[in-house]
Amino acid sequence: MRSHYCGLIDEALIDQGVAVCGWVDTVRLQSHVAFVDLRDHEGIVQIVVERESADAFAQAGSLGYEYCIRVVGKVRRRIAANEKLRSGQVEILAERVEILNKAEGLPFALHENPAEETRLKYRYLDLRTADMQRKMRLRTRLVSALRHYLDGRGFQDIETPILTKATPEGARDYLVPSRVHAGEFYALPQSPQLFKQLLMVAGFDRYYQIARCFRDEDLRADRQPEFTQLDMEFAFVAERDVQDAVEAMIRHVFAEVSAVDLGGPFPRMTYAEAMTRYGSDKPDLRIALELVDVADHVRHVEFKVFSEPANAPGGRVAALRVPGGAAFTRKQIDELGAYAARYGAKGLAWLRVDDLARRRDGINSPVLKFLDDIALDGVLAATAAQSGDLVLFGAGDWKTVSDFLGALRIKVARDLGLVENAWKPLWVVDFPMFEFDAEASRFVALHHPFTAPKIDDVADLQANAANAVSRGYDMVLNGNEIGGGSIRIHRTDMQSAVFELLGIGAQEAEAKFGFLLEALRFGAPPHGGIAFGIDRIAALMAGTESIRDVIAFPKTASAQDLMTAAPSTIPACQLAELHVAVIEPVAD
Repeated sequence: MRSHYCGLIDEALIDQGVAVCGWVDTVRLQSHVAFVDLRDHEGIVQIVVERESADAFAQAGSLGYEYCIRVVGKVRRRIAANEKLRSGQVEILAERVEILNKAEGLPFALHENPAEETRLKYRYLDLRTADMQRKMRLRTRLVSALRHYLDGRGFQDIETPILTKATPEGARDYLVPSRVHAGEFYALPQSPQLFKQLLMVAGFDRYYQIARCFRDEDLRADRQPEFTQLDMEFAFVAERDVQDAVEAMIRHVFAEVSAVDLGGPFPRMTYAEAMTRYGSDKPDLRIALELVDVADHVRHVEFKVFSEPANAPGGRVAALRVPGGAAFTRKQIDELGAYAARYGAKGLAWLRVDDLARRRDGINSPVLKFLDDIALDGVLAATAAQSGDLVLFGAGDWKTVSDFLGALRIKVARDLGLVENAWKPLWVVDFPMFEFDAEASRFVALHHPFTAPKIDDVADLQANAANAVSRGYDMVLNGNEIGGGSIRIHRTDMQSAVFELLGIGAQEAEAKFGFLLEALRFGAPPHGGIAFGIDRIAALMAGTESIRDVIAFPKTASAQDLMTAAPSTIPACQLAELHVAVIEPVAD
């Protein structure tokens, strides 16, 4: 049907006959000639239809926007070149124009920027745009580069099951009722975690998979209920073995796909340092701003908002200097307070340094009266505040203060243009093994329940669980966790102890993980791995904030497919066949 792609027509084809197919981007009709810009996934070429070719000229006159057509003609040099196009030096003189399919009035023009709901409802049209074509082809190159790299280094691509067993940790599973086993359910995998560990037990030394994963999470702006990850596992490794191998892979892939040099080796930072300095376990190192602990300077003040957390175990009083922030209006500062409240802040204290030389008289703040000269001088010195700066305070429990000041750090840096135009990767290591869930009155795993602790003795772990450090590690790039992994537990006694600490009793552990506990008894090697978010890496490479821009058919933030109207109701007869009944939600 076609001999060449539109966007690849060039000077090498002058005087040659060609056949091209695509969509009508524009039509310009004149009395004796018609110009048609024809587009396919490689780009645009100009078609010229002269009146002398009567049939072709008549067809050109009937063309509409986004009509799907075929053109047969001869390539010739273009009089007025278009340097923006690869095909801009030439054009096709049409001999025949065929309409393959007409297009009705589109819900939006492809050069417009409609609301995301419209884009997702008519995703097949959105994907025609040059920008989406570019992003999806970049994603293809990314996956191809990853496969090529790993295939050449002894990794085996092994598929693991999609229909599997429900797990009790992390996000909720998507459940699939079994028709042939009444009342029983499969779960869609949140990751191939257990299967890849079993592959290490089975003697497959290096495994990878481009895996589809599913998580029924609460609504979040840039998460998808189904997503793609590069899953990897290695036998007989320690942390550095995995980190060095995958760091080399990521450097290679960024260089090949996006011509980006990530440098190396990547810096390493402990979880505790990251939270203390940046208020985040995925710090954006393009932002120079850092949190500064000022508890030592305010322990003695009578202002209990500061003094109580400054003197309490697990409390924190920290400050964030915002260069040039004194220019913020009171309304803008109040908006920062409202923003911090989203992350748990009960209030936001601040100092506006108008003129440092005037000391107290040059500072504007609602809390200034509560700070004596010793406290004020200590805070100003610790934060290195200068005239024209704004100092924001966080006071309360350590985690909450770190979280909301960390969020403010990113917001003010973006608002003030303080984000460096660079690539800043790092490793975050030494995560806590557990977090204590006060509401559930039990520990939860910070990574997942199969992550090994640095403590190698079961009794020692049980005695010091609250302070245990895991063998987990995350790769972070420009404030995004792009990969997370760990060395795994490879002994049955340690895995059983971790289950117990997580509130998973022996009977429940046997019911849900008995196959794993049994496998670990049969000479399971030390092993570890990592998983990389393909969607997130592609979004970073494409320069977009949303992973929906690099997924062909994404869901909305509320986990809906606007194009197919999924999820949808199921006929009662089909539910009955699956032994499922729907209970209507009760109105509040």
